[in-house]
This record gives sequence, structure tokens and C-alpha cells, in this order.
Amino acid sequence: MAEIADKWGLDEISVPKRQKLFRALFAEFLGIFILNLFGCLSATCGDPAVISITFGLEVFMIISVLGHVSGSHINPAVTVGFVVSGQMPVVRAILYILVQCLGAVAGTAGLKVFLHESHHGLLCHLYLDPSITVLHGVLIEFFLTFLLMLAVLAVSDENKSESKITGALTVGLVVVLGNLSAIKYTGASMNPARYFGSAFIAQSWENHWVYWVGPLMGAIAASLVYMPLFKAPKLKIG
Repeated sequence: MAEIADKWGLDEISVPKRQKLFRALFAEFLGIFILNLFGCLSATCGDPAVISITFGLEVFMIISVLGHVSGSHINPAVTVGFVVSGQMPVVRAILYILVQCLGAVAGTAGLKVFLHESHHGLLCHLYLDPSITVLHGVLIEFFLTFLLMLAVLAVSDENKSESKITGALTVGLVVVLGNLSAIKYTGASMNPARYFGSAFIAQSWENHWVYWVGPLMGAIAASLVYMPLFKAPKLKIG
């Protein structure tokens, strides 16, 4: 039983660790709340460059401010990627994903509070461009998230101390890159919860599965590639 508890992370909800877990969960909720709120506000302007830079700056800021509390996954795909790479227990991952989705819904809902309904637009909801198929959409989201997860694993690699300083900036720039390259085709979600928040508030579920399958598979693939092939070797002391 002890081995099962350790593997699944059941000790995460034990009394000694509960406060630390709650802090991490709140950090994930707040992080993606900010991501969706200000990202959706920028989307009302309709300029792809502005939207791309806004999301990248948000990610940079969130990781810089909250990264030490929860790791600032703010993305179910990243959380699943860490589970696959053996760096996160299952119980914590499930709780992370739940609060990420709730935070995203709350963030998008904030758009209705701060702006007149004439500015709500599509509530930052994403659609596949008519020029691509559903399979294209899955592949685009797959490769965008594959790149994002590679960056996240690289900057969080405990054996790469030099990457810690610029880690938040690196991940933020990858988000900008993903948005600039593919926002026209899928909206460049790279984040199932970010999509879920807007879909829930807009009550529009067209091709919803694309924005889960593509990113989740991309993050899993990146973890399976990075850990055996690219993980930095342990530093030799002495």
C-alpha cells in the first residue's frame, strides 16, 4: 500500500503536506485566471501580433511570479507531460488539471464583467480555419505543444542550472512563436484548459476534442523524447 501511495502521490493530501498543496493549487488557479482574462481582453482588438505578444508576456510574468509555488504549469498538457516524465504524482496532476479548468472558466467569465457585451466578441473562443481539416488542426496543436513542452522540460531540467535564469522568458517566447505561426489556423491554443474556459463561457463545443487531443499528445511525445535523449547529465562534483 505504501508503494502505491508513493507512486500515485496520495501523501499529497495528507495533513502535513496539505497546506503546501493548497498553495500550489491556488497558484495554478490564479495563473490561468490571469492568462485567460488578459488574453481574452487582448483578443478583442483582433490583432494577431498583439494577442501573441500578450499571451507570451503573461506566461513570462506568471512563471516569474508563481513558478516557485506550483511550477506554473497553467496547462493540463504540461501537467500530463510532467506525469509522463516521472516528475509529478498522479493525484497532484488530477487536482492541477481541475483547478486549471476552473481558473480558465473564471478568467474568461471576467471578460463579461469588465467589458460591455458589445466587446465580448467570441469570448476568445477558438475555431479551426475553414482552409484546414480537423486532422490538420490536431497536427498543428500537436507540434505547437510538442515544442512548448520541450522548452518547459529543458528550462526545468535540474542539471541545467544555466537555463533557470532565462527559463520564464524562454517559455514565454515559445508561446509568442506558437501564436505568431499558427494563430490563423487553430488559434494556437497549446493549452486545453485555456480553450475549455472560453468554450464553456461561450457554450460552443465545435471540434472541442481537437484542443485536448493535439496538445496532450504533443506534450506526451515531447516528454518521451526529452527524457531519454536530451536530459542533461548530472554535474560531476570534484
